[in-house]
Amino acid sequence: MTKHKIEAYEGSGNIFADLGLPNPEERLLKSSIVAELHRLIRERGLTQVKAAKLIGVSQPDLSHLLRGDYDDYSAERLMKMLTVFEQDIEIVMRPHRKAGEPGRITFKPVAA
Repeated sequence: MTKHKIEAYEGSGNIFADLGLPNPEERLLKSSIVAELHRLIRERGLTQVKAAKLIGVSQPDLSHLLRGDYDDYSAERLMKMLTVFEQDIEIVMRPHRKAGEPGRITFKPVAA
């Protein structure tokens, strides 16, 4: 048996940036919102039909959304979906810590 050396790298905290995908901050934000939507739907024991009706989309659209097909949804629309589940959303803008580097977008859900 031949042993192969496996190289491992520490991630940046944004898998989309690590994979070199376009708009990694937006993708991370949207995926975090969708993950939170999925958690809230599951926590409340809602079917996809009931959850879809609640947030104003069809059940097939919600199914696609929860499987990661959210490119057609703006971050704003996804955030509005969170508010239906009695979630407050705060947007905080502040100067970036390191001068000369671009700012970043982060999403930090608060534990219930």
